[in-house]
Amino acid sequence: MTGHGTATESLLEAVRLRLAETGAEPTPARVAAVLREQGRLLGDTEMLGVVTALRSELVGSGPLERLLADPEVTDVLVSAPDQVWVDRGTGLERTDVVFPDAAAVRRLAQRLAGVAGRRLDDARPWVDARLPDGTRLHAVLPPVAVGSACLSLRVVRPKAFRLDELVVVGTLPPGGAELMAAIMDARLSFLISGGTGTGKTTLLSSMLGLVGAGERIVLAEDSAELRPDHPHVVRLEARPPNQEGTGRVTLRDLVRQGLRMRPDRLVVGEVRGEEVTDLLAALNTGHEGGCGTVHANAAAHVPARLEALASTAGLDRAALHSQLAAALSLVVHLVRDRSGARRVAEIHVLERSDAGLVCTVPAVVRSADGFRRARGWEQLGRMLAASGSAVRPAVTVAAETSAGPAGRRGGS
Repeated sequence: MTGHGTATESLLEAVRLRLAETGAEPTPARVAAVLREQGRLLGDTEMLGVVTALRSELVGSGPLERLLADPEVTDVLVSAPDQVWVDRGTGLERTDVVFPDAAAVRRLAQRLAGVAGRRLDDARPWVDARLPDGTRLHAVLPPVAVGSACLSLRVVRPKAFRLDELVVVGTLPPGGAELMAAIMDARLSFLISGGTGTGKTTLLSSMLGLVGAGERIVLAEDSAELRPDHPHVVRLEARPPNQEGTGRVTLRDLVRQGLRMRPDRLVVGEVRGEEVTDLLAALNTGHEGGCGTVHANAAAHVPARLEALASTAGLDRAALHSQLAAALSLVVHLVRDRSGARRVAEIHVLERSDAGLVCTVPAVVRSADGFRRARGWEQLGRMLAASGSAVRPAVTVAAETSAGPAGRRGGS
């Protein structure tokens, strides 16, 4: 829907207000009754158009509905009534969708927040929530957002990609799926790092689909977004406090509860606070194969990022690095290139220095023709071999060139 003429908008507004007064659903019969009250007689086609428009606004996602229904769309962003953008995995594209005015954007934002059971008004001008279909909602109202309410919708698809599909779209290079399968088979613990929108959740969901059917996966997430294709998944989701300020359930609470649920794989959707200490403690006490995601600009920045998060829980630097060295095996780093495409840029192993601090070392880095081995490749190979898993010779992980790890330049 790209907007209506003035006459149609005034008609929709009149019907909208009347239905709001009565609290009635916008069924064809009720819309027809309201139109008769207004002295309007419409044909079947016009009536269907009015009913569809009203249901879309009052029950669905309004003008955004057709965008959210597009299977290629991952994000829908509204910056102003006439500025609606989508991301189909190749960067932002401006659409032809137009809201009538800023008030219409605000109404939609507030209604979606209400559907998610959250409050959005002048007293609470922003909201971060999950809609019933799994879509992630973030909205900010004026005056915090200048000019118009801003909406950000992250679409969660009901089924995860397979790793071979990620190879087809270029997220993984040729041979990358086999390497990821070997990592999962070896039950190595890892974090997927990257910036916002680089595809961390997509990759993690795909990798979890490789977990054996006899294993139990326990997911702890701030907002339920992971959709692994696996028969035995327990999903735990954090909860904000209610209007009285009580009832909050934190991600740290979920990690602690998850440990009591006999997980074969404990997964933290996004490590973002004190829960990092509980996750590392779990990985140090026999819970192999744990994993999660973390925001970081580079794989090499992950130890410092975890150090900062652990400090919020009172864990000092030395203690964090001691736990980290024993708990975590790998960091898989994702980037978005200049075209907007998501790419696995490199995989790092962890090393501990003489000073006791953990740093990351590239094991494979991406180049134009796939992954290439880097300094940490032998360490990764030893970890895979120790578990009985290995990367077959056919996998495209080429040796370093004489000039050094060419893939490092390709993956940046």
